[in-house]
Amino acid sequence: MSILTAVKPAHTAVAHRRRVLLASLVGSALEWYDFYLYGTAAALVFNKIIFPSFDATASLLASFGTLAIGYFVRPLGGVIFGRLGDLFGRKRVLVLTLLVMGASTVGMALVPTYGQAGVFAPILLVVLRAIQGLGAGAEYGGAAVLAAEFSEPRRRGLFGSAPSVGVYIGILMASGAFALVTQLPEDQFLAWGWRLPFAASVLVIGVALVIRLRLTESPAFEAAQERSEASEVSPVRDVVRKEWKAGLVVFGLQTAQNVVAYLNLTFLAAYLTGTLKLSSSTGPVAVTVGTAVTAVSLPFFGWLTDRVGRKPVALAGTVFSAAFAFPYFWVIDHVHTPLAVTLVVVVSMGIGVGCMFAPQAAYYSELFTARSRFTGLALYREVAGAVTGGLTPLIAVALVAAAGDRSWGVALFVVGSCVVGAVAVALGPETRGRDLAATTVTELRASTGTYR
Repeated sequence: MSILTAVKPAHTAVAHRRRVLLASLVGSALEWYDFYLYGTAAALVFNKIIFPSFDATASLLASFGTLAIGYFVRPLGGVIFGRLGDLFGRKRVLVLTLLVMGASTVGMALVPTYGQAGVFAPILLVVLRAIQGLGAGAEYGGAAVLAAEFSEPRRRGLFGSAPSVGVYIGILMASGAFALVTQLPEDQFLAWGWRLPFAASVLVIGVALVIRLRLTESPAFEAAQERSEASEVSPVRDVVRKEWKAGLVVFGLQTAQNVVAYLNLTFLAAYLTGTLKLSSSTGPVAVTVGTAVTAVSLPFFGWLTDRVGRKPVALAGTVFSAAFAFPYFWVIDHVHTPLAVTLVVVVSMGIGVGCMFAPQAAYYSELFTARSRFTGLALYREVAGAVTGGLTPLIAVALVAAAGDRSWGVALFVVGSCVVGAVAVALGPETRGRDLAATTVTELRASTGTYR
């Protein structure tokens, strides 16, 4: 009888851990399905039917400008929902962000064109984009924290890669959906075809909501709550005053990853069609293959961080991406066949982004204390997203235009961003094995190295 009672709780814990993994994966998938849909539509659709202009570059910049708005409000969402998550629990906030983000995306499927509603069309799109950004600002951060706090210390890198895999599954679904609808005749694609992927997100919302409602609160959060008086907890103050060094590591690595990722995910489609005059399906198809490969590579790199540490893997990604920037554009500019474009996207995303992204759930969670982890991770990650992720397509378009439709300026931009990431990681601590229930910076640092 005693054996049975011991085995049952262990079995229940394992089952719940798997449920947390699935919840983290599906929630991140929805977030980036929604967000990547917008990025692709900004490059291929909104510049034609929502922001019409006689100047193609000006229209594209306006379209990418609304893409950036979503990133600018993400830090606000990270602060609001991250603070709630640190004070009242991870689960409740993740259910709320799911609903906010999903509802705004479904609303985008119903946005009228400029020809139908005039200036009201872009205004409505901007409002929905801002609401989407608020919810998304805490979605990955919350999923990463939840995955890390429920994982076994020895497998935290592997287990924590689930939200990252979810991101690329979401992108895969979005790019695959757009790859399908771009096969329609252009007039039908612009009239109604592009709306179908946005409307379909309601299915993912339903699945993710059912899973998340069945979760319990994380053990690290509950332990921190027991050890802290509610009046003593001020997550925003703590991450700004006491844990800013951890924030700089997050900001630096996130800068490098964002620039490389959004170069592939948003700018590339516009560059291929607008500058190189390739088929509108070339970019989505290349990204579809690239995201599929990245989704497979992420668990491997997450597992590798459990063996060699978070820093070596993250550093490898920044160095590789800097070295690959000019070869990447040389192949695209001089070969630019669909196969060549797909191959360089696969290498850039599968290796460069994979190495930088896979460690993040475990690495970022281990940088912050339990009392302010959700806020710190979401705030610094999303500030980096606002500065680099949201502006990368705009900066890249402007650099290409300034260089007379040549790509060398964008390649330099990538190199500079990766140098920032490499320096931040190199100067930061190795965190593998830290105690995620630690409530002070001193206690957190002292726990490093307890796992071998």
